[in-house]
Amino acid sequence: MVSTLYWLTFSCSYSHRLSLQSRRLNLPLSFKSSCFPLSFKNTHRLIKSGASQYHEKDESNEISGTLREKGNQGTMPKHVAIILDGNTRWANRQGLRISEGHEAGARKALEMTMDFFSLGINTVSLFAFSTENWRRPEDEVNYLMAIFEKNFKTEIPHFQRHKIKVSVIGNPVNIPSSLLDAIHEAEEATKNYEGKQLIIAINYSGKFDILQACKSLAEKTKSGLIQVEDIDEKLMENELMTKCSEFPNADLLIRTSGEQRISNFFLWQSAYTELYFPSVHWPDFTKSEYLEALTWYQQRKRRFGRRV
Repeated sequence: MVSTLYWLTFSCSYSHRLSLQSRRLNLPLSFKSSCFPLSFKNTHRLIKSGASQYHEKDESNEISGTLREKGNQGTMPKHVAIILDGNTRWANRQGLRISEGHEAGARKALEMTMDFFSLGINTVSLFAFSTENWRRPEDEVNYLMAIFEKNFKTEIPHFQRHKIKVSVIGNPVNIPSSLLDAIHEAEEATKNYEGKQLIIAINYSGKFDILQACKSLAEKTKSGLIQVEDIDEKLMENELMTKCSEFPNADLLIRTSGEQRISNFFLWQSAYTELYFPSVHWPDFTKSEYLEALTWYQQRKRRFGRRV
């Protein structure tokens, strides 16, 4: 379930785990004009250095190229929301501890998030902990809160290096004060970044989000700041927690593990969201799986009630 997302155990030493297609290695001009003798050792060093220089660029090109090879001319989503389901079931199948399933899911979350940003996707939302997850065993909940706090603190350099704006949404009630402090520190450290936003939903529910927005509008009406006749969709969206994003409404929502429901996530924000339900568990959501999801999205005809 959604609480098994330990996205916060990201490693700052992240590197893409994508296999490159076979291609000719174009060496820099400085290598071509080099005067040192091409012994086996020097040749090996030259090739290795050239490959390292182009590694990141080639991987990014490969992702985009793969989409083009599938014949898709559609646009990329601006906002992808993910319910990372199946970490526990994955661990059980592998004969591993549940915590190891969470850790595998965390690594996968960072890989997908970074790859999505490299493709031009602006906003990635991760459902980390729902209001319903408080019903889980106390020791599991305490572990989740502790790991969230630890990694909010340790991953700030990663977010800063990649200029990722971090926003956390949800009900702060019942969240440990030390975790709230860590969240505030991460948000403050990244608040000025643009173009890449990671939204983490902790103690969040779509019903609560709508309810708190309605209460806020009611208070403003009561105090005379607005009139009842002023309330429309725009005002409502300005009260939802996703007002922190340039693209508050998800274009694509992915839920892994074969479950075909959104489990109280983004109820308002998913009115016209394309819903994608792959059968694989989250740690098995590989490059080919997410490329298939994006390909599927690009083939959708998004009419928004119109005739096309």
